[in-house]
Amino acid sequence: MGRRPPYGTNMADISKHRQSLFCSDPQSIADYETAMSNAVKAVSNWLKNEKMYTGGSIRELRKTIGSFNPSKQGVGVNQSLDHLVDIFLNPSLKVHHPHSLAHLHCPTMVASQIAEVLINATNQSMDSWDQSPAGSIMEEQLIDWLRQKAGYGQGTSGVFTSGGTQSNLMGILLARDWAVANHWKNEDGSEWSVQENGLPAEALKKLKVVCSENAHFSVQKNMAMMGMGFQSVVTVPTNANAQMDVAELEKTLATLKAEGKIVACIVATAGTTDAGAIDDLKAIRKLADAYQAWLHVDAAWGGALLLSKDFRHLLDGIELTDSITLDFHKHFFQSISCGAFLLRDERNYRFIDYKADYLNSEYDEEHGVPNLVSKSLQTTRRFDALKLWFTLEALGEDLYASMIDHGVKLTKQVEEYIRTTEGLEMLVPTQFAAVLFRVAPEGYPAEFIDALNQNVADELFARGEANIGVTKVGNKQSLKMTTLSPIATLENVKALLALVLAEAERIKDAIANGTYVPPID
Repeated sequence: MGRRPPYGTNMADISKHRQSLFCSDPQSIADYETAMSNAVKAVSNWLKNEKMYTGGSIRELRKTIGSFNPSKQGVGVNQSLDHLVDIFLNPSLKVHHPHSLAHLHCPTMVASQIAEVLINATNQSMDSWDQSPAGSIMEEQLIDWLRQKAGYGQGTSGVFTSGGTQSNLMGILLARDWAVANHWKNEDGSEWSVQENGLPAEALKKLKVVCSENAHFSVQKNMAMMGMGFQSVVTVPTNANAQMDVAELEKTLATLKAEGKIVACIVATAGTTDAGAIDDLKAIRKLADAYQAWLHVDAAWGGALLLSKDFRHLLDGIELTDSITLDFHKHFFQSISCGAFLLRDERNYRFIDYKADYLNSEYDEEHGVPNLVSKSLQTTRRFDALKLWFTLEALGEDLYASMIDHGVKLTKQVEEYIRTTEGLEMLVPTQFAAVLFRVAPEGYPAEFIDALNQNVADELFARGEANIGVTKVGNKQSLKMTTLSPIATLENVKALLALVLAEAERIKDAIANGTYVPPID
């Protein structure tokens, strides 16, 4: 027989455990303070380096990082930190850089960074009150404040989420089950519960979700995850401003009704990913009422205008919606991840309600215990609400509004500059904080313009000089600048556009004569 393994752990090992764990052990605290100080210094040095990105190809970066091969003995926190500074921190994209404009990828508030330290240190879990006593109450208060900003009125019907995709999933899921409850009944006349009985057989083909052709891809993705498939999503054409065409929406709704379909939900968008377009929420609400459909608004980006002094009117009608998606890691300048879902009528939470005795028991509910798992698709969840709470309390609404509005105003200046600059062409009028344009050299063959624009962006990123988005506007390859940064100036953008024009001039002939080698290769 083999030796029986020992079940005890010697005190020397326990001492090492305590030192490695974040706890009240004096050596653990001392090591934490030292390592955190070193990490902050490394980040500060990284910030002082003015280059947006170190550059290089994917192949080169793979070589720099190497393989992951931890040893049995470990190298210690300090040596590992130095290694991570080399392979992760230094080659990371500086999202605060004025030439980093490709995506809805924001620079972050100092308050948000500090809040992350408190969130990580306390490691609260937002599913039950006894795992986050203060955080649960604070999140409910912040949800109440956001509801009032949106025009929903006082209440705690809402929850913080990982971001727009999850918030959109909640809106669409509740809308679908709400529609089923309205249109299908049990034999005793009570409403059909998808949660208990699954989908009625005919609902799979009958239920539809309607959104614009520019809506976020998570609408289709979420409907697929819900078992409804892409076939359940009907897209509506957009107008010249990239907004949902309300006349076309009305035609679509009428056609679906004539075909015997049921529109469970209309998804409006307040800030499309590319153009920043904001749909006409009031007009869409009227059509939603006429066809007895739930109205969800994806305001992941445009929701920042809830705090705006100059552009709040662009969200008129948001108070009429049934649910709202908000992302604070976009134009609210919070570190990833930080989003929220707001629900106008708390009774509709019944469609995802589930009681677990160890988390959110009936007893707790009767005594008003705020177990937030009842409002969330997640169980274990970070206290990300602290970041927004801290920022609002520290900055105040006026400074926050100024930072949000800056990007919208800058966008108008950039549009005017592009329209008067030879070799550049605007593709969609600006509305929020996005600029869709392209390089179009005079006399250059039309068949090569798409490739020229794609590779101008790729070349500038490969050298670490700029991060410009690439997308499509109709059938045209477009460059995109998401001008939400509260510290970017018109001079910064002019300098970036000068790089764009210079790069186009450098590579255009090689593209046209077939000798060009893309940097992405």
